[in-house]
Amino acid sequence: MALKMKELPLSERPYEKLEIYGVKKLSNSELLAIIIKTGTKEDSAINIAQKVLKLNKNKNISDLRFLQNITIEELSEVKGIGKIKAIQIIAACEIAKRMGEPINIKNIKIRSSQDIANLLVDELKYEKREIAKVILLNSKNIIKKIIDLSYGGTNFAMLEPKDVLYEAIKVDAPKVIIAHNHPSGDPTPSIEDFELTKRLMKAANILGIEILDHIVIAEEGAESIMKYIDTKEIKDK
Repeated sequence: MALKMKELPLSERPYEKLEIYGVKKLSNSELLAIIIKTGTKEDSAINIAQKVLKLNKNKNISDLRFLQNITIEELSEVKGIGKIKAIQIIAACEIAKRMGEPINIKNIKIRSSQDIANLLVDELKYEKREIAKVILLNSKNIIKKIIDLSYGGTNFAMLEPKDVLYEAIKVDAPKVIIAHNHPSGDPTPSIEDFELTKRLMKAANILGIEILDHIVIAEEGAESIMKYIDTKEIKDK
C-alpha cells in the first residue's frame, strides 16, 4: 500500500513543498498531484500523477504539452482518475494554454511571416488535428480579426477560397494571411497546400484582395508557402 500524502515528510508533500521552497522546486508529478488532490487506498496522488504522465507517447517524457490534447476518456483509464479529476486536469491545461495567447490580437502589426508564426505557434503546433486560421488585416497590415475557418483530421484541413474571401469581404479586409498546422510535426508544405494557395491567390486577385502569406506551423517550426510561389505568374494568369 502506498504512503498517503499526510504520511510523507513535510518536505516531500507537494503543498508544503510549494509553500516552503516555491513552485519551481516541484516535479511534474508533484504539480499534477496538487490538481488531483486525493489518492486512493492503493495509490497516493503523486503515484496517480506519475501514471497520468505515462500516458505521454512522445519521445520526450518530461514534456507536459501532451496534456493539452488529452481527453476525459484517456485520463479516466488511469485508476484513481474519475470524471471530476479528469475535468480538473483538462481545465488547468486550458488555463495554461490561454495564458500563452495574446491578451488582445487587435492592433498587432504584422511585419513578417515570423510574426504570424510567433503569434500562433503555441496554439497550433501540438494540435492533433489540422486547424486553418484566417488572419484578416487592414491596409497597414494591422490585424482586424482572426477566424478559425476549418477543422480537419490528421491530414488536410478542407478549406475553400470562397469561405476565406467571404470573411475578408464581411469585415472589409484588403489583406489576408492563412495559417494552418501539420499534426505530423513537419512544417514542409504539401502539394495540397500549394494548390490551395494558388487557387486562393487567383480568386483573391479578381476581388482586389491581397493574400500576403500562407504559413504552415508544426512542432518542428514554421514554413511560408509564399516564398516558393511566383506571385507575378499568378496575377498574370
